[in-house]
Amino acid sequence: MNFDEIIERRGTHSMKWDMMEPNFGVPASDGIPMWVADMDFRPPQGVSDAITAMVDNGIYGYFGDDRAYKDAIGWWMRTRHDWQVDPAWIFTTHGLVNGTALCVSTYTAPGDGVVLFTPVYHAFARIIRASGRQVVECPLINRDGHYEMDFDAYDAQMTGTEKMVILCSPHNPGGRVWTRAELQGVADFAKRHDLVLVSDEIHHDLVYPGQKHIVMDLVDDSIRDRLVMMSSATKSFNIAGCHIGNVIIPDETLRQKFAATQNALGISPNAFGMVMATAAYSPEGAEWIDALMDYLDANRRLFDEGVNAIPGLASMPLESTYLAWVDFAGTGMSKEEFTARVEQDAHIAINHGPAFGTGGESFLRFNLATPRARVQEAVERLQRAFGDLQ
Repeated sequence: MNFDEIIERRGTHSMKWDMMEPNFGVPASDGIPMWVADMDFRPPQGVSDAITAMVDNGIYGYFGDDRAYKDAIGWWMRTRHDWQVDPAWIFTTHGLVNGTALCVSTYTAPGDGVVLFTPVYHAFARIIRASGRQVVECPLINRDGHYEMDFDAYDAQMTGTEKMVILCSPHNPGGRVWTRAELQGVADFAKRHDLVLVSDEIHHDLVYPGQKHIVMDLVDDSIRDRLVMMSSATKSFNIAGCHIGNVIIPDETLRQKFAATQNALGISPNAFGMVMATAAYSPEGAEWIDALMDYLDANRRLFDEGVNAIPGLASMPLESTYLAWVDFAGTGMSKEEFTARVEQDAHIAINHGPAFGTGGESFLRFNLATPRARVQEAVERLQRAFGDLQ
């Protein structure tokens, strides 16, 4: 596991690298892509070996018999997250953006409200609006660089037209690992307003030392009749290109509704994704994740120390994920000015905060899942780009 290895990704149809210049104007020749959430690391060797075995066989037909795949998911959830998952609960989707879209289509109708705790992963709002539903933003409180929820304020916002709430746990982009009390607050909120609760836990393996992710299904048995869980191996093991995810539904009534939607759309699994995820959810994968988080822990410390030394910049302390959330409000600059300094002066491609909804206006998101030398270079470029503030 050599996370320091520099792997050339330009010219490989990599969204992260090959779309950096078209999307942000950051030159491909020397730009550092710190935007889209994939890593510049190879997955566990067992994942590559599984794909090699498929290539050696030489036939790429329809995938069947998913018992090993579901057993691997069950083993992973049991050993890593203390969660017992019945194989019958598991639906395979083409990633969790697709999973989100299927949930919105299944459990809401056009015109219904879907609640988001913002700022939050930008694809949620895109999917909701594209489905003809209404995005209901419940802003998080930024208390000294630490996101918190205000359920009294959220209760006051509800009109009765809301039918679903989507939780990002752990939180993207703020990196919060929600406490049991906070998760119970979300569960109670969903019950008070009769909302289907979709818990997107795609970052659940990417948690730093001293933190513990709590699976929403383990928080409160009384919400199972409204709970939909989402998880995937793709974010954990850097295999997003295989487009595979899981919607895990303990309640039979909710399962039947979801199955009807999926069947109507003719969705069947991606063979490559099934094989890769099965290989990843293994003891080797667990060892790889542990090593990864040690490496990312050092990356986040390096980044935060360098960025927080720049007057006016504040990197939110990460409890999970590899996505640094940096507030530029203290510079007094407009969004256009601080973004231009990062993209045009430092040649770093980043995600723009406003895309994450209310509360993201003064922020930019930086992907730290890249070799440490590149993180160091990014810090030095930012320090030069904002050198007049020193």
